Amino acid sequence: MRLKSLEIKGFKSFADKTVLNFDEGITGVIGPNGCGKSNIVDSIRWVIGEHKISNLRSENLESLVFNGSKTRSASGLAEVSLTFENTKNLLPTEFSTVTITRKYYKSGESEYRLNDVACRLKDIHNLFMDTGVSNDSYAIIELGMVDDIIKDKDNSRRRMLEQAAGISIYKTRKKEAKLKLDAAEQDLARIEDLLFEINNQLKSLESQAKKAEKYFEIKKEYKEVSIELAKAALEGFNITYHDLNEKQKSEVDKRIELETAIAKEEAALEQEKLGLVEKEKALQQMQHAFNEMLDAVRSKENDKSLTSQRLQYLKERETGLNEFLQKAGGQLSGLDESIQFTRKQIEDDEVQLKEFETKLAELKNTVEDKRRVFDEKRSAIDELRRNNQSIQRNQFEAEKKVAVADTSILNLQRTINQVQEEKAQRQNQLQQLEPEKKAKEEELDQKKGNLQQLQEQHEFTKEQILQTQNKMEGLRNELANESRKLDSRKNEHDLLKSL
Repeated sequence: MRLKSLEIKGFKSFADKTVLNFDEGITGVIGPNGCGKSNIVDSIRWVIGEHKISNLRSENLESLVFNGSKTRSASGLAEVSLTFENTKNLLPTEFSTVTITRKYYKSGESEYRLNDVACRLKDIHNLFMDTGVSNDSYAIIELGMVDDIIKDKDNSRRRMLEQAAGISIYKTRKKEAKLKLDAAEQDLARIEDLLFEINNQLKSLESQAKKAEKYFEIKKEYKEVSIELAKAALEGFNITYHDLNEKQKSEVDKRIELETAIAKEEAALEQEKLGLVEKEKALQQMQHAFNEMLDAVRSKENDKSLTSQRLQYLKERETGLNEFLQKAGGQLSGLDESIQFTRKQIEDDEVQLKEFETKLAELKNTVEDKRRVFDEKRSAIDELRRNNQSIQRNQFEAEKKVAVADTSILNLQRTINQVQEEKAQRQNQLQQLEPEKKAKEEELDQKKGNLQQLQEQHEFTKEQILQTQNKMEGLRNELANESRKLDSRKNEHDLLKSL
Protein backbone atom coordinates (compact mmCIF):
# COMPACT_ATOMS: atom_id res chain seq x y z
CA MET A 1 0.00 0.00 0.00
CA ARG A 2 1.40 3.42 -1.01
CA LEU A 3 0.11 6.99 -0.82
CA LYS A 4 -0.46 8.03 -4.41
CA SER A 5 -1.90 11.56 -4.28
CA LEU A 6 -3.46 14.22 -2.07
CA GLU A 7 -6.13 16.59 -3.36
CA ILE A 8 -7.03 19.71 -1.34
CA LYS A 9 -9.71 22.30 -2.12
CA GLY A 10 -10.95 25.08 0.16
CA PHE A 11 -9.12 23.69 3.21
CA LYS A 12 -7.42 26.36 5.32
CA SER A 13 -4.93 28.25 3.08
CA PHE A 14 -5.62 26.12 -0.02
CA ALA A 15 -8.32 28.14 -1.72
CA ASP A 16 -7.88 26.58 -5.16
CA LYS A 17 -7.87 22.93 -6.01
CA THR A 18 -4.36 21.61 -5.27
CA VAL A 19 -3.15 18.11 -6.16
CA LEU A 20 0.04 16.64 -4.69
CA ASN A 21 1.23 13.51 -6.50
CA PHE A 22 3.56 11.26 -4.51
CA ASP A 23 5.34 9.35 -7.23
CA GLU A 24 8.03 6.75 -6.75
CA GLY A 25 11.04 8.20 -4.93
CA ILE A 26 9.26 11.12 -3.26
CA THR A 27 9.73 10.89 0.51
CA GLY A 28 8.89 14.38 1.75
CA VAL A 29 7.57 17.90 1.18
CA ILE A 30 9.85 20.87 1.75
CA GLY A 31 9.32 24.62 1.60
CA PRO A 32 9.84 27.92 3.41
CA ASN A 33 8.05 28.85 6.59
CA GLY A 34 4.38 29.67 6.11
CA CYS A 35 4.01 27.95 2.76
CA GLY A 36 1.46 25.44 4.09
CA LYS A 37 3.45 22.29 4.95
CA SER A 38 1.67 21.89 8.30
CA ASN A 39 -1.70 22.44 6.63
CA ILE A 40 -0.94 19.44 4.40
CA VAL A 41 -0.42 17.29 7.50
CA ASP A 42 -3.61 18.73 9.03
CA SER A 43 -5.55 17.90 5.86
CA ILE A 44 -4.31 14.30 6.00
CA ARG A 45 -5.28 14.07 9.68
CA TRP A 46 -8.68 15.57 8.93
CA VAL A 47 -9.56 13.31 5.99
CA ILE A 48 -8.77 10.12 7.91
CA GLY A 49 -11.17 11.14 10.69
CA GLU A 50 -9.57 13.55 13.15
CA HIS A 51 -12.27 15.29 15.23
CA LYS A 52 -10.19 17.02 17.86
CA ILE A 53 -9.96 20.60 16.62
CA SER A 54 -6.85 21.37 18.70
CA ASN A 55 -4.92 18.68 16.80
CA LEU A 56 -5.85 20.51 13.59
CA ARG A 57 -4.62 23.84 15.00
CA SER A 58 -8.03 25.49 14.65
CA GLU A 59 -10.77 26.88 16.86
CA ASN A 60 -13.79 25.26 15.20
CA LEU A 61 -14.80 23.40 12.06
CA GLU A 62 -15.85 26.60 10.28
CA SER A 63 -12.27 27.89 10.55
CA LEU A 64 -11.10 24.90 8.45
CA VAL A 65 -12.90 26.36 5.42
CA PHE A 66 -10.96 28.99 3.46
CA ASN A 67 -12.13 32.29 4.93
CA GLY A 68 -11.16 34.49 1.97
CA SER A 69 -8.64 37.33 1.53
CA LYS A 70 -8.45 40.80 0.05
CA THR A 71 -8.31 39.41 -3.46
CA ARG A 72 -10.22 36.12 -3.00
CA SER A 73 -13.74 35.43 -1.84
CA ALA A 74 -14.39 32.93 0.94
CA SER A 75 -15.08 29.33 0.07
CA GLY A 76 -18.22 27.50 1.20
CA LEU A 77 -16.72 24.01 1.14
CA ALA A 78 -13.60 22.29 2.50
CA GLU A 79 -12.75 19.07 0.64
CA VAL A 80 -9.75 16.73 0.98
CA SER A 81 -9.14 13.44 -0.88
CA LEU A 82 -6.44 10.81 -0.27
CA THR A 83 -5.65 8.19 -2.91
CA PHE A 84 -3.79 4.95 -2.10
CA GLU A 85 -2.50 2.14 -4.26
CA ASN A 86 -3.65 -1.29 -3.11
CA THR A 87 -1.61 -3.47 -5.44
CA LYS A 88 -0.51 -5.77 -2.60
CA ASN A 89 -4.09 -6.10 -1.28
CA LEU A 90 -3.20 -4.87 2.19
CA LEU A 91 -6.56 -3.14 2.34
CA PRO A 92 -9.57 -5.49 2.69
CA THR A 93 -11.10 -4.52 -0.66
CA GLU A 94 -10.96 -5.74 -4.23
CA PHE A 95 -10.08 -2.30 -5.65
CA SER A 96 -6.44 -1.63 -6.65
CA THR A 97 -6.89 2.12 -6.02
CA VAL A 98 -8.73 3.47 -2.97
CA THR A 99 -9.75 7.12 -2.57
CA ILE A 100 -11.21 8.50 0.64
CA THR A 101 -12.84 11.94 0.67
CA ARG A 102 -14.14 14.19 3.43
CA LYS A 103 -16.27 17.27 2.81
CA TYR A 104 -17.48 19.97 5.16
CA TYR A 105 -19.93 22.75 4.26
CA LYS A 106 -20.19 26.04 6.12
CA SER A 107 -23.90 25.25 6.59
CA GLY A 108 -22.78 22.55 9.03
CA GLU A 109 -23.25 19.49 6.81
CA SER A 110 -20.42 16.99 6.33
CA GLU A 111 -19.94 13.69 4.52
CA TYR A 112 -17.42 10.91 3.93
CA ARG A 113 -16.99 9.12 0.62
CA LEU A 114 -15.09 5.98 -0.31
CA ASN A 115 -14.30 5.73 -4.03
CA ASP A 116 -16.94 8.44 -4.54
CA VAL A 117 -19.56 6.39 -2.66
CA ALA A 118 -21.11 7.82 0.52
CA CYS A 119 -19.99 5.92 3.62
CA ARG A 120 -19.48 6.23 7.38
CA LEU A 121 -16.35 7.21 9.28
CA LYS A 122 -16.46 3.77 10.87
CA ASP A 123 -16.16 2.19 7.43
CA ILE A 124 -12.96 4.19 6.79
CA HIS A 125 -11.55 3.23 10.19
CA ASN A 126 -12.29 -0.45 9.55
CA LEU A 127 -10.66 -0.19 6.11
CA PHE A 128 -7.36 1.26 7.41
CA MET A 129 -7.23 -0.56 10.72
CA ASP A 130 -3.79 -2.09 11.46
CA THR A 131 -2.29 -0.37 8.42
CA GLY A 132 -0.79 2.50 10.40
CA VAL A 133 -3.13 5.00 8.73
CA SER A 134 -5.32 6.68 11.35
CA ASN A 135 -5.59 9.98 13.14
CA ASP A 136 -3.70 8.63 16.20
CA SER A 137 -1.30 6.16 14.52
CA TYR A 138 2.47 6.22 14.31
CA ALA A 139 2.22 7.28 10.64
CA ILE A 140 1.88 10.90 11.81
CA ILE A 141 4.41 11.84 14.50
CA GLU A 142 4.65 15.37 15.85
CA LEU A 143 7.52 16.82 17.87
CA GLY A 144 5.59 16.39 21.10
CA MET A 145 4.85 12.77 20.29
CA VAL A 146 8.61 11.99 20.14
CA ASP A 147 9.02 13.02 23.77
CA ASP A 148 5.92 11.00 24.73
CA ILE A 149 7.34 7.90 23.03
CA ILE A 150 10.74 8.30 24.70
CA LYS A 151 9.16 8.86 28.11
CA ASP A 152 6.49 6.17 27.39
CA LYS A 153 3.77 8.55 28.55
CA ASP A 154 0.32 6.91 28.82
CA ASN A 155 1.78 3.69 27.32
CA SER A 156 2.28 5.52 24.04
CA ARG A 157 5.25 3.30 23.14
CA ARG A 158 3.20 0.13 23.71
CA ARG A 159 0.31 1.56 21.68
CA MET A 160 2.65 2.40 18.78
CA LEU A 161 4.20 -1.09 18.87
CA GLU A 162 0.76 -2.71 18.93
CA GLN A 163 -0.24 -0.67 15.90
CA ALA A 164 2.96 -1.64 14.14
CA ALA A 165 2.44 -5.30 15.07
CA GLY A 166 -1.12 -5.17 13.73
CA ILE A 167 -2.91 -6.31 16.90
CA SER A 168 -4.81 -3.09 17.55
CA ILE A 169 -7.56 -4.34 15.24
CA TYR A 170 -8.06 -7.32 17.51
CA LYS A 171 -8.19 -5.11 20.56
CA THR A 172 -10.72 -2.92 18.85
CA ARG A 173 -12.76 -5.93 17.81
CA LYS A 174 -12.45 -7.33 21.30
CA LYS A 175 -13.71 -4.06 22.73
CA GLU A 176 -16.59 -3.99 20.24
CA ALA A 177 -17.39 -7.64 20.96
CA LYS A 178 -17.35 -6.91 24.70
CA LEU A 179 -19.68 -3.96 24.19
CA LYS A 180 -21.97 -6.12 22.06
CA LEU A 181 -21.81 -8.86 24.68
CA ASP A 182 -22.67 -6.39 27.45
CA ALA A 183 -25.50 -5.02 25.32
CA ALA A 184 -26.69 -8.57 24.64
CA GLU A 185 -26.61 -9.36 28.38
CA GLN A 186 -28.58 -6.21 29.09
CA ASP A 187 -31.03 -7.18 26.35
CA LEU A 188 -31.33 -10.64 27.90
CA ALA A 189 -31.99 -9.10 31.31
CA ARG A 190 -34.63 -6.83 29.79
CA ILE A 191 -36.09 -9.79 27.92
CA GLU A 192 -36.28 -11.81 31.13
CA ASP A 193 -38.01 -8.90 32.86
CA LEU A 194 -40.38 -8.57 29.94
CA LEU A 195 -41.04 -12.31 29.93
CA PHE A 196 -41.73 -12.24 33.67
CA GLU A 197 -44.10 -9.30 33.25
CA ILE A 198 -45.77 -10.90 30.24
CA ASN A 199 -46.19 -14.18 32.12
CA ASN A 200 -47.86 -12.32 34.98
CA GLN A 201 -50.09 -10.50 32.52
CA LEU A 202 -50.82 -13.76 30.70
CA LYS A 203 -52.13 -15.32 33.91
CA SER A 204 -54.45 -12.39 34.44
CA LEU A 205 -55.48 -12.37 30.77
CA GLU A 206 -56.07 -16.13 30.79
CA SER A 207 -58.24 -15.76 33.89
CA GLN A 208 -60.17 -12.93 32.24
CA ALA A 209 -60.50 -14.96 29.04
CA LYS A 210 -61.88 -17.93 30.99
CA LYS A 211 -64.32 -15.66 32.79
CA ALA A 212 -65.37 -14.15 29.47
CA GLU A 213 -65.86 -17.61 27.93
CA LYS A 214 -67.87 -18.74 30.94
CA TYR A 215 -69.86 -15.54 30.80
CA PHE A 216 -70.73 -16.04 27.13
CA GLU A 217 -71.63 -19.69 27.78
CA ILE A 218 -73.96 -18.61 30.59
CA LYS A 219 -75.31 -15.86 28.36
CA LYS A 220 -76.00 -18.39 25.60
CA GLU A 221 -77.68 -20.80 28.02
CA TYR A 222 -79.67 -17.95 29.54
CA LYS A 223 -80.83 -16.86 26.09
CA GLU A 224 -81.83 -20.42 25.12
CA VAL A 225 -83.66 -21.01 28.42
CA SER A 226 -85.39 -17.62 28.14
CA ILE A 227 -86.56 -18.49 24.62
CA GLU A 228 -87.81 -21.91 25.74
CA LEU A 229 -89.58 -20.41 28.76
CA ALA A 230 -91.16 -17.74 26.58
CA LYS A 231 -92.31 -20.40 24.10
CA ALA A 232 -93.67 -22.60 26.89
CA ALA A 233 -95.38 -19.66 28.57
CA LEU A 234 -96.89 -18.51 25.28
CA GLU A 235 -98.10 -22.00 24.41
CA GLY A 236 -99.45 -22.45 27.95
CA PHE A 237 -101.23 -19.09 27.83
CA ASN A 238 -102.72 -19.89 24.41
CA ILE A 239 -103.89 -23.32 25.56
CA THR A 240 -105.26 -21.91 28.82
CA TYR A 241 -107.06 -19.10 27.01
CA HIS A 242 -108.56 -21.56 24.52
CA ASP A 243 -109.63 -23.91 27.33
CA LEU A 244 -111.18 -21.05 29.28
CA ASN A 245 -113.16 -19.97 26.23
CA GLU A 246 -114.36 -23.53 25.73
CA LYS A 247 -115.24 -23.81 29.42
CA GLN A 248 -117.06 -20.49 29.27
CA LYS A 249 -119.13 -21.68 26.31
CA SER A 250 -119.82 -24.94 28.13
CA GLU A 251 -120.92 -23.05 31.25
CA VAL A 252 -123.20 -20.85 29.13
CA ASP A 253 -124.78 -23.95 27.60
CA LYS A 254 -125.16 -25.51 31.02
CA ARG A 255 -126.68 -22.29 32.34
CA ILE A 256 -129.23 -22.32 29.50
CA GLU A 257 -130.02 -25.94 30.23
CA LEU A 258 -130.33 -25.13 33.92
CA GLU A 259 -132.68 -22.21 33.18
CA THR A 260 -134.79 -24.52 30.99
CA ALA A 261 -134.89 -27.12 33.74
CA ILE A 262 -135.88 -24.47 36.28
CA ALA A 263 -138.63 -23.22 33.95
CA LYS A 264 -139.91 -26.77 33.57
CA GLU A 265 -139.73 -27.18 37.31
CA GLU A 266 -141.70 -23.95 37.82
CA ALA A 267 -144.33 -25.09 35.30
CA ALA A 268 -144.55 -28.44 37.03
CA LEU A 269 -144.91 -26.71 40.38
CA GLU A 270 -147.68 -24.50 39.00
CA GLN A 271 -149.50 -27.54 37.64
CA GLU A 272 -148.99 -29.23 40.95
CA LYS A 273 -150.51 -26.26 42.78
CA LEU A 274 -153.58 -26.30 40.46
CA GLY A 275 -154.04 -30.03 40.95
CA LEU A 276 -153.82 -29.66 44.68
CA VAL A 277 -156.45 -26.85 44.71
CA GLU A 278 -158.87 -28.87 42.56
CA LYS A 279 -158.52 -31.94 44.73
CA GLU A 280 -158.62 -30.05 48.04
CA LYS A 281 -162.21 -30.96 48.81
CA ALA A 282 -161.83 -34.58 47.78
CA LEU A 283 -158.71 -34.99 49.74
CA GLN A 284 -159.77 -33.70 53.16
CA GLN A 285 -158.41 -36.82 54.74
CA MET A 286 -155.14 -36.03 53.15
CA GLN A 287 -155.20 -32.39 54.30
CA HIS A 288 -152.45 -32.90 56.73
CA ALA A 289 -150.36 -34.62 54.14
CA PHE A 290 -151.33 -31.98 51.59
CA ASN A 291 -150.26 -29.24 53.98
CA GLU A 292 -146.99 -31.01 54.42
CA MET A 293 -146.77 -31.32 50.66
CA LEU A 294 -147.53 -27.63 50.38
CA ASP A 295 -144.74 -26.97 52.79
CA ALA A 296 -142.58 -29.11 50.60
CA VAL A 297 -143.65 -27.06 47.57
CA ARG A 298 -142.79 -23.89 49.45
CA SER A 299 -139.46 -25.43 50.28
CA LYS A 300 -139.02 -26.18 46.58
CA GLU A 301 -139.92 -22.59 45.80
CA ASN A 302 -137.25 -21.55 48.23
CA ASP A 303 -134.93 -23.94 46.50
CA LYS A 304 -135.99 -22.40 43.20
CA SER A 305 -135.23 -18.96 44.60
CA LEU A 306 -131.86 -20.22 45.73
CA THR A 307 -131.33 -21.75 42.29
CA SER A 308 -132.33 -18.45 40.66
CA GLN A 309 -129.92 -16.64 42.92
CA ARG A 310 -127.28 -19.18 42.04
CA LEU A 311 -128.09 -18.63 38.33
CA GLN A 312 -127.75 -14.87 38.84
CA TYR A 313 -124.47 -15.47 40.61
CA LEU A 314 -123.32 -17.65 37.69
CA LYS A 315 -124.25 -14.86 35.27
CA GLU A 316 -122.32 -12.37 37.37
CA ARG A 317 -119.54 -14.90 37.63
CA GLU A 318 -119.58 -15.26 33.83
CA THR A 319 -119.29 -11.47 33.43
CA GLY A 320 -116.48 -11.42 35.98
CA LEU A 321 -114.75 -14.24 34.16
CA ASN A 322 -115.01 -12.35 30.86
CA GLU A 323 -113.50 -9.25 32.46
CA PHE A 324 -110.91 -11.36 34.18
CA LEU A 325 -110.03 -13.05 30.87
CA GLN A 326 -109.68 -9.67 29.18
CA LYS A 327 -107.39 -8.44 31.95
CA ALA A 328 -105.35 -11.58 32.51
CA GLY A 329 -105.06 -12.40 28.78
CA GLY A 330 -104.18 -16.01 29.25
CA GLN A 331 -102.15 -15.99 32.45
CA LEU A 332 -104.83 -17.79 34.57
CA SER A 333 -103.38 -21.23 34.39
CA GLY A 334 -104.10 -21.61 38.11
CA LEU A 335 -107.87 -21.49 37.47
CA ASP A 336 -107.77 -24.76 35.57
CA GLU A 337 -108.26 -26.86 38.71
CA SER A 338 -110.98 -24.54 39.97
CA ILE A 339 -112.86 -24.69 36.64
CA GLN A 340 -112.50 -28.47 36.52
CA PHE A 341 -113.92 -28.63 40.02
CA THR A 342 -116.77 -26.28 39.04
CA ARG A 343 -117.50 -28.41 35.96
CA LYS A 344 -117.72 -31.48 38.18
CA GLN A 345 -120.10 -29.63 40.48
CA ILE A 346 -122.28 -28.61 37.51
CA GLU A 347 -122.31 -32.20 36.27
CA ASP A 348 -123.37 -33.29 39.76
CA ASP A 349 -126.05 -30.60 39.67
CA GLU A 350 -127.29 -31.89 36.31
CA VAL A 351 -127.55 -35.40 37.70
CA GLN A 352 -129.38 -34.09 40.71
CA LEU A 353 -131.66 -31.98 38.51
CA LYS A 354 -132.47 -35.01 36.38
CA GLU A 355 -133.28 -36.93 39.52
CA PHE A 356 -135.39 -34.00 40.65
CA GLU A 357 -137.26 -33.95 37.33
CA THR A 358 -137.91 -37.66 37.66
CA LYS A 359 -139.27 -37.12 41.12
CA LEU A 360 -141.44 -34.23 39.91
CA ALA A 361 -142.83 -36.44 37.14
CA GLU A 362 -143.71 -39.02 39.75
CA LEU A 363 -145.57 -36.30 41.71
CA LYS A 364 -147.67 -35.49 38.60
CA ASN A 365 -149.06 -39.04 38.31
CA THR A 366 -151.30 -39.21 41.32
CA VAL A 367 -151.65 -37.73 44.73
CA GLU A 368 -151.62 -41.25 46.09
CA ASP A 369 -148.26 -41.80 44.57
CA LYS A 370 -147.18 -38.52 46.12
CA ARG A 371 -148.47 -39.71 49.43
CA ARG A 372 -146.56 -42.93 49.12
CA VAL A 373 -143.43 -41.30 48.00
CA PHE A 374 -143.92 -38.15 50.06
CA ASP A 375 -141.43 -39.26 52.62
CA GLU A 376 -139.03 -40.18 49.87
CA LYS A 377 -139.52 -36.77 48.20
CA ARG A 378 -139.00 -35.03 51.51
CA SER A 379 -135.84 -37.03 51.98
CA ALA A 380 -134.82 -36.20 48.41
CA ILE A 381 -135.56 -32.51 49.02
CA ASP A 382 -133.50 -32.64 52.19
CA GLU A 383 -130.77 -34.30 50.21
CA LEU A 384 -131.03 -31.58 47.55
CA ARG A 385 -130.88 -28.96 50.27
CA ARG A 386 -127.78 -30.58 51.66
CA ASN A 387 -126.35 -30.83 48.16
CA ASN A 388 -127.21 -27.18 47.54
CA GLN A 389 -125.43 -26.22 50.72
CA SER A 390 -122.52 -28.37 49.65
CA ILE A 391 -122.55 -26.64 46.26
CA GLN A 392 -122.53 -23.26 47.99
CA ARG A 393 -119.61 -24.37 50.13
CA ASN A 394 -117.82 -25.64 47.05
CA GLN A 395 -118.58 -22.38 45.30
CA PHE A 396 -117.12 -20.48 48.23
CA GLU A 397 -114.03 -22.68 48.09
CA ALA A 398 -113.79 -22.03 44.34
CA GLU A 399 -114.01 -18.29 44.98
CA LYS A 400 -111.22 -18.58 47.51
CA LYS A 401 -109.16 -20.50 44.94
CA VAL A 402 -109.87 -17.80 42.37
CA ALA A 403 -108.69 -15.18 44.86
CA VAL A 404 -105.56 -17.26 45.48
CA ALA A 405 -105.11 -17.53 41.71
CA ASP A 406 -105.45 -13.74 41.41
CA THR A 407 -102.75 -13.34 44.05
CA SER A 408 -100.58 -15.88 42.24
CA ILE A 409 -101.07 -13.96 38.99
CA LEU A 410 -100.02 -10.72 40.66
CA ASN A 411 -96.96 -12.45 42.12
CA LEU A 412 -96.22 -13.94 38.72
CA GLN A 413 -96.55 -10.52 37.10
CA ARG A 414 -94.15 -9.02 39.65
CA THR A 415 -91.74 -11.92 39.05
CA ILE A 416 -91.96 -11.35 35.29
CA ASN A 417 -91.25 -7.64 35.78
CA GLN A 418 -88.26 -8.47 37.98
CA VAL A 419 -86.98 -10.96 35.40
CA GLN A 420 -87.39 -8.38 32.65
CA GLU A 421 -85.52 -5.78 34.73
CA GLU A 422 -82.74 -8.30 35.46
CA LYS A 423 -82.65 -9.19 31.77
CA ALA A 424 -82.29 -5.50 30.85
CA GLN A 425 -79.52 -5.12 33.43
CA ARG A 426 -77.76 -8.21 32.07
CA GLN A 427 -78.03 -6.85 28.55
CA ASN A 428 -76.56 -3.52 29.68
CA GLN A 429 -73.75 -5.39 31.42
CA LEU A 430 -73.17 -7.41 28.27
CA GLN A 431 -73.01 -4.26 26.16
CA GLN A 432 -70.57 -2.71 28.64
CA LEU A 433 -68.38 -5.82 28.83
CA GLU A 434 -68.29 -6.39 25.05
CA PRO A 435 -65.79 -3.54 24.27
CA GLU A 436 -63.67 -4.56 27.26
CA LYS A 437 -63.63 -8.15 26.03
CA LYS A 438 -62.58 -7.05 22.54
CA ALA A 439 -59.88 -4.80 24.01
CA LYS A 440 -58.63 -7.65 26.20
CA GLU A 441 -58.59 -10.01 23.23
CA GLU A 442 -56.64 -7.47 21.16
CA GLU A 443 -54.26 -6.84 24.06
CA LEU A 444 -53.84 -10.60 24.53
CA ASP A 445 -53.08 -11.08 20.83
CA GLN A 446 -50.62 -8.19 20.94
CA LYS A 447 -48.95 -9.59 24.06
CA LYS A 448 -48.71 -13.01 22.44
CA GLY A 449 -47.17 -11.44 19.35
CA ASN A 450 -44.73 -9.45 21.48
CA LEU A 451 -43.90 -12.57 23.46
CA GLN A 452 -43.23 -14.52 20.30
CA GLN A 453 -41.04 -11.69 18.96
CA LEU A 454 -39.16 -11.53 22.26
CA GLN A 455 -38.66 -15.28 22.25
CA GLU A 456 -37.36 -15.14 18.69
CA GLN A 457 -35.12 -12.20 19.62
CA HIS A 458 -33.98 -14.14 22.70
CA GLU A 459 -33.03 -17.15 20.57
CA PHE A 460 -31.32 -14.90 18.04
CA THR A 461 -29.42 -13.12 20.82
CA LYS A 462 -28.35 -16.48 22.25
CA GLU A 463 -27.01 -17.50 18.86
CA GLN A 464 -25.19 -14.16 18.54
CA ILE A 465 -23.70 -14.62 22.00
CA LEU A 466 -22.49 -18.09 21.11
CA GLN A 467 -21.03 -16.79 17.86
CA THR A 468 -19.43 -13.86 19.71
CA GLN A 469 -17.99 -16.21 22.31
CA ASN A 470 -16.55 -18.39 19.57
CA LYS A 471 -15.12 -15.30 17.88
CA MET A 472 -13.70 -14.10 21.19
CA GLU A 473 -12.10 -17.47 21.74
CA GLY A 474 -10.55 -17.24 18.29
CA LEU A 475 -9.48 -13.68 18.98
CA ARG A 476 -7.91 -14.76 22.27
CA ASN A 477 -5.95 -17.41 20.43
CA GLU A 478 -4.91 -14.91 17.78
CA LEU A 479 -4.07 -12.38 20.49
CA ALA A 480 -1.92 -14.95 22.25
CA ASN A 481 -0.13 -15.68 18.99
CA GLU A 482 0.33 -11.99 18.31
CA SER A 483 1.53 -11.46 21.86
CA ARG A 484 4.13 -14.14 21.34
CA LYS A 485 5.12 -12.52 18.06
CA LEU A 486 5.26 -9.13 19.79
CA ASP A 487 7.44 -10.53 22.54
CA SER A 488 9.71 -12.04 19.91
CA ARG A 489 9.95 -8.74 18.06
CA LYS A 490 10.47 -6.89 21.32
CA ASN A 491 13.30 -9.23 22.20
CA GLU A 492 14.79 -8.68 18.75
CA HIS A 493 14.39 -4.92 19.21
CA ASP A 494 16.03 -5.04 22.63
CA LEU A 495 18.81 -7.15 21.17
CA LEU A 496 19.34 -4.72 18.30
CA LYS A 497 19.18 -1.79 20.69
CA SER A 498 21.82 -3.39 22.92
CA LEU A 499 24.05 -3.89 19.88
